[in-house]
Amino acid sequence: MSIITPNDGQELQSSAPAWLPPFQPVGLTSDLVEELSLPAKGFALKARKAMKTTDLLEHDQLLGALPPEQRLALAYARGEDKAVFLGLMALDARLAGIVRASREPLLAQLRLAWWREQLAAPAGQRPAGEPLLALLDHWGEERAALAALVDGWEALLGEAPLAQELLVEFAQGRAAACAALARRLAPATDPQEAGRAGRNWALVDLAARVSHPDERIAGLHLAQGLDWSRPKLGRELRPLLILHGLARGGRGGEGMMSGPASLILAVRLGLFGI
Repeated sequence: MSIITPNDGQELQSSAPAWLPPFQPVGLTSDLVEELSLPAKGFALKARKAMKTTDLLEHDQLLGALPPEQRLALAYARGEDKAVFLGLMALDARLAGIVRASREPLLAQLRLAWWREQLAAPAGQRPAGEPLLALLDHWGEERAALAALVDGWEALLGEAPLAQELLVEFAQGRAAACAALARRLAPATDPQEAGRAGRNWALVDLAARVSHPDERIAGLHLAQGLDWSRPKLGRELRPLLILHGLARGGRGGEGMMSGPASLILAVRLGLFGI
């Protein structure tokens, strides 16, 4: 099966799912802002500012690997929580890169196993010099729970089209990671609510990125059967609320950021939580 790498557009033979290049939403350009109505311009300008202002500039390379909707959501995290959110998002992007670039399933499994081991290893036994590993120290005791995210990505190493059960396993991995996020940052929030938000986000996100039509249809079908009511999340989890809201808007197949309405929704959720 052929997949397309996000950096050079070259096709590689791989047993991984047939990935599209990273989803490119409508950009927050000056031309776009000018096309919006006056109230919408204000939201779009706030979105542009939010994506540019971050206190995580020392992690610029990790930030650059994130999809635009995640960078936008990250901007609405509380200052002390941004490193925790970035750790989750950057790990997810790293694991996606392993699956996307895999030529041989066994090699990909070995790389995924390395990450699983590092997440479980005590601080003194982890290799130095890996910025993502250092960033994940902000997860404290919940760091080991991120192994579920590794398991979810490993489920996607099969030959396309993947069975629905494997798509569900992937979504469950992100759900477990989001539940751990709630335990780490928002003890007053029910982890199951955070897990539901993560599961919903995962399926719509995956459906937007796979190129095999059967996998895309299966992902959207699974997403349609989920509970899409607004999750009851504390202020600490505002970025997750944004990603769930964008996924809710894109569950019909439009993608998570399909135009100006998506930008307005993200900013509204980020500022007001509604």
